[in-house]
Amino acid sequence: MTIFQCILLFFLVVCAVAVSFSKNILNSVLIFMSYSVIMSIVWMLLESPDLAITEAAVGAGVTSVLFFVTLNRIHAMFKSEGEKKNKLKEEDKNE
Repeated sequence: MTIFQCILLFFLVVCAVAVSFSKNILNSVLIFMSYSVIMSIVWMLLESPDLAITEAAVGAGVTSVLFFVTLNRIHAMFKSEGEKKNKLKEEDKNE
């Protein structure tokens, strides 16, 4: 096993642990996205380009976009409670 593969595997473990301990949902989605990118690189190193492309497209691409849309719909992508209240007030005025 090369040093590069060991570094990638170490980052996979770090990403998995970081997602489970992250308190911010947005950070968890970003870490999950980086996990998928690293995993697609690992698939390429294991000479499985079809799995690598699928992991990059579905794991890092489609799933992350769906997470971001969901977080936006439930108003979880704001930095503070004040921003969330302001955004909700603006939406109430528009309706």
